[in-house]
Amino acid sequence: MNPITPWKRFGEVQEQILHGNGAFLVAVDERDRPNAMTIGWLQIGTVWSRPVCHVLVRPSRYTHRCIAHSGAFTVNVPLGTMAEELAFCGSRSGRDVDKFAELSLRTILGTKVRVPLLTGCAVAYECRLVAHAALAPDGVLDEGIRAKYYPRGDFHTLFFGEIVAAWEITA
Repeated sequence: MNPITPWKRFGEVQEQILHGNGAFLVAVDERDRPNAMTIGWLQIGTVWSRPVCHVLVRPSRYTHRCIAHSGAFTVNVPLGTMAEELAFCGSRSGRDVDKFAELSLRTILGTKVRVPLLTGCAVAYECRLVAHAALAPDGVLDEGIRAKYYPRGDFHTLFFGEIVAAWEITA
């Protein structure tokens, strides 16, 4: 692993997300077991004079509980690879299946948070939870967004993770 600034491969990460290829959001549960969830919405920016990664997770998702428990998460971006693994992690719940065992996913220990990083990904961010905000119907002003993404009223929680380490992963 090579340390980088959060901005070094920012363009590539944004292209990965923009083109619908996704990334892995990893958090650990109460037994310190990792869970990976595929995310298609990710934002990296500066908030409170800190580099921050924003991820959106519905409260019904197992990963939501894992982030709340651990107070941390990692975002692992494969940059055009691992399509089958992304599809699997996006279609199954960590409540029901150990995705790491099923997919033989390998991990590297994080250096700043107790959440692992995934090998096979080109870029990874270790994030310490610093805030969260629940989206509400009256907070999503665009009717098209509400109709398309929240027809059942299951609004996301926006998690703010301070990026405490960023990596290019070579293993």
